[in-house]
Amino acid sequence: MLSPVVAGVDGSPESLAAAAWAAREAERRHRPLHLVHAWERHPRGQEREIADAAQRHLARRSLRQAEKRVRAECPDVPLTLEQTEGPAPATLLKAAERADLMVLGSRGLTGFTGFLVGSVALGVVARSTRPVVLVRADEEAADEHVAAADGSASTDSGYRDVVLAIDLEEACDEVIEFAFETARLRHARLRAVHAWHTATPVGLGPGDVGLVENTWQGEEWLGFLKAVLQVWRDKYPEVEVLETVVDDKPTTALTRASTGAGLLVVGHRLAERPVGPRTGPVTHAVIHHVGCPVAVVPHL
Repeated sequence: MLSPVVAGVDGSPESLAAAAWAAREAERRHRPLHLVHAWERHPRGQEREIADAAQRHLARRSLRQAEKRVRAECPDVPLTLEQTEGPAPATLLKAAERADLMVLGSRGLTGFTGFLVGSVALGVVARSTRPVVLVRADEEAADEHVAAADGSASTDSGYRDVVLAIDLEEACDEVIEFAFETARLRHARLRAVHAWHTATPVGLGPGDVGLVENTWQGEEWLGFLKAVLQVWRDKYPEVEVLETVVDDKPTTALTRASTGAGLLVVGHRLAERPVGPRTGPVTHAVIHHVGCPVAVVPHL
């Protein structure tokens, strides 16, 4: 049995957008869609029965709303629903273990580009062993596609670029493969971006040599990037690839590269940190500041 695309829903606009995005992705991947709602039992004895009944009602309503949104966009996608008692992060992580990928909602920042990412979504991203996609509340199907010839929104035009954030000092097969496969399914161009930062005399330590020829250093990085991706070009010959190296901070470079993109793919190293599982600084920054959906792919 194929593992499903899973979406966590709670009745909020962002979770409904996530459910719709997950349905479209399930269709592209020819996989079933599974919607999950988690609710926690009320701790106080006398009020527990009433509170639990209200929670169950909310769960049913949230799942019905999400089902209606999914059926309106993808009426033929195989769909199952689940309401579970328990903490949302733990429930979603358990569901993610058997998923092809997990999709969660995050609110768009009004007047700004980016996400307002809640603690539940951040906790799942930090601990999940499967890819997690974060989707804004205002994300629509047309946002995945380039504009029509007259400039209007369309779902009949081609897909926007998939942007791959790649650290050439730690290039990970899981992250690269996810990006190539996603681009293949969409018939989209893949734009691979590596950000490097020029050494300056102030930042040089004893014995370090500064590279003053930025153009030469950029060409070296570009050649390295092309070499790393060549095996994936061979495996995915139908995917058009554009390699880009940028002399800039990674967060700035990725935010700029993701403008107008359909999806940004970033990696997340699974490692226990002194204060518990967390996302790295670049991943943490981009999931808050880019305007398109973000796929966070875990790796060892």
